[in-house]
Amino acid sequence: MPIDPYILLLLGTVGLAALFPARGTASDVASGASTAAIAFLFFLYGARLSTREALDGLKHWRLHVTVLACTFVAFPLLGLAARGLVPVILTHPLYQGLLFLTLVPSTIQSSIAFTSMARGNVPAAICAGSFSSLVGIVITPLLAAAVLGSSAGGFSADSVVKIVLQLLVPFVAGQLLRRWIGGFVARHKKVLGLVDRGSILLVVYTAFSEGMVQGIWHQVSPIRLAGLLAVEAVLLAVMLALTWYGAKALRFDRGDRIAIQFAGSKKSLAAGLPMASVLFGAHASLAVLPLMLFHQMQLMVCAVIAKRRAHDAEAEADVDAPEPVTESASPAASRTAVGTGTRSG
Repeated sequence: MPIDPYILLLLGTVGLAALFPARGTASDVASGASTAAIAFLFFLYGARLSTREALDGLKHWRLHVTVLACTFVAFPLLGLAARGLVPVILTHPLYQGLLFLTLVPSTIQSSIAFTSMARGNVPAAICAGSFSSLVGIVITPLLAAAVLGSSAGGFSADSVVKIVLQLLVPFVAGQLLRRWIGGFVARHKKVLGLVDRGSILLVVYTAFSEGMVQGIWHQVSPIRLAGLLAVEAVLLAVMLALTWYGAKALRFDRGDRIAIQFAGSKKSLAAGLPMASVLFGAHASLAVLPLMLFHQMQLMVCAVIAKRRAHDAEAEADVDAPEPVTESASPAASRTAVGTGTRSG
């Protein structure tokens, strides 16, 4: 299972921040550029999302409510339950990052890709991921205010207003201007995709630079990181099982169950990193570490599951396909063969 190349870029950015952290004026410039990049990132999200597709997707409301419940109810409840692991397995800062991870919206691109690979309901995955990202702009900071409170570094009520202004307002602006710029965004999808990823790398560099200056990396040991990975593996396994068997209990068909599993069990790195930089301030580097690790883990595990679902679909298709009729097994064919042989004789 290959590692996502983008994860390697993220790790390289973390290494760059560790060796050459931004300080003083450079830190102010990086912070300002990061803020502008985040706003532009969500502006592009708004410009890409088709309002008509979103409204059409509302027809499948049971599926979307199920995905939203998994993302913003089941995940946070599991995160709160993990409080009992502090301080034996997780330190308090790592637990704060893990809890924040459970509040982040679902992914869009990978949910669509894995649903398509597994031969599931791709339009449902598109709408479910889009709705989750849109709702998360508002719900994630509100949930953070409820479950994290002032313990999340510089988090306060002002942070909620700040994140709405920094994320929601550009998103709405992109939606309003989509009529005029939607075609341009669609034609330059690859180039703007690089802008997306570059913005995230800038956010990571800024967050981890602040962490290095604050010296918070001394709080993390290899044993703690191993404990965090083990906890995240259990969290992912529980959510994958809950989304699959829960959707079955709710009597969704196979295609919908696949979309629910991949959209309801994953968390968005692209949405989580900008939010963490606003909510946690100088402590954002530790806060996003669990999300970065979980992101790579979910990609690797879901890739395996998607391939297995695709093989299951092929097997079912082979079983349901009618057996070819041979001449020896067909009375009509036998009679035809006999008649032909008689006439030729």
